[in-house]
Amino acid sequence: MQIRDIKDFKAGKWAQQLEYKSFIPTFINQQWVLSDAKSQLLLSEADRLLGKLDAFSTLIPNVDFFIKMHITKEATVSSKIEGTQTSFEEALIKEEHINPEKRNDWQEVHNYINAINEAIKQLEKLPISNRLIKQTHKILLSGVRGKEKLPGEYRKSQNWIGSSLKDAIFVPPAHDEIYALMQDLELFANAELTDNGIQVPHLIKIALIHYQFETIHPFLDGNGRMGRLLITLYLIDKKILQYPTLYLSYYFEKNRRSYYDKLMDVREKNALSAWLQFFLEGVIETAQDSIKTFENIIALRDKIERELLPALGKKQMDALELIKCLYREPIMDGSQIAERMNVHASTANRMINDFVNLGLLRELTGYKRNRIYIFEPYVKLF
Repeated sequence: MQIRDIKDFKAGKWAQQLEYKSFIPTFINQQWVLSDAKSQLLLSEADRLLGKLDAFSTLIPNVDFFIKMHITKEATVSSKIEGTQTSFEEALIKEEHINPEKRNDWQEVHNYINAINEAIKQLEKLPISNRLIKQTHKILLSGVRGKEKLPGEYRKSQNWIGSSLKDAIFVPPAHDEIYALMQDLELFANAELTDNGIQVPHLIKIALIHYQFETIHPFLDGNGRMGRLLITLYLIDKKILQYPTLYLSYYFEKNRRSYYDKLMDVREKNALSAWLQFFLEGVIETAQDSIKTFENIIALRDKIERELLPALGKKQMDALELIKCLYREPIMDGSQIAERMNVHASTANRMINDFVNLGLLRELTGYKRNRIYIFEPYVKLF
């Protein structure tokens, strides 16, 4: 197999259609080497921090509680990039408490949560593949905006990025190019680091896969969400992370203009090294943030258990059980708390009052009835 340096990357070619030009990317399933020093240093630091992040996630008891919050935050931010208006707090509230006008946005966020969870479960029996991508996309678009745009199926017509095809910022390849390009992407994703296989560091591979997926734009809708989700799924599939603790959507959203410009510069100027460096800087920054969040979770948990709950005396054990419930569902109403704790409503209300007095719960609605409470010190960490 021919070895190619990333600095010599050729992104593809423009194909003249009737009234526009579409872009046909080159296949990426090749042996790539990284020769520039800056990218190598960034790769080394990103790998180090991912190892540290993974270690943190394995040390925390009941880590699944906290992973749920990471997933919810990612779902909220990734969906926000596509135009939804659901906040992080709203995403944590059950549907019946959401304003009916905002329930479609709420559902899009929860589709994303469901898609992540189902895809991770499917990784136990499926590799990163076209089948997995299509199944996940189908969940993303189920019953929400885009449901009429072939959920779970690659497009059969031309799409574009921009206000119209004639004035498009970017026109992806024609639909009849998608099958071969996505087969190539699947082969590259699963080429193993062996003597006879593709020897490309995993973070370089997924950065290239994300670029290629966004360039192919294989679906009529939901490509951005699916492309961002692929990053986390790849890291889980390749055992870089044991839990889905790293998401780049916030970094991409914060640097939205640079994100789109870097992708476009690869297509127009073959500037793959600049994209890889931007991506690796995002991994470094996001891993640092996630590590800090885990450190803050540990500090908060210790403060609650050692300083705050002992003040409740004999009620301390019940309070500890309620804290565990709140880690899992940090926004609940009184009936939910009574149900989770398996206690009478009056007992739940007394516990809620204790937690409000300790500064652990805050009432959100301002109502006298049907009150909703947030485990505020915890939610603020995310």
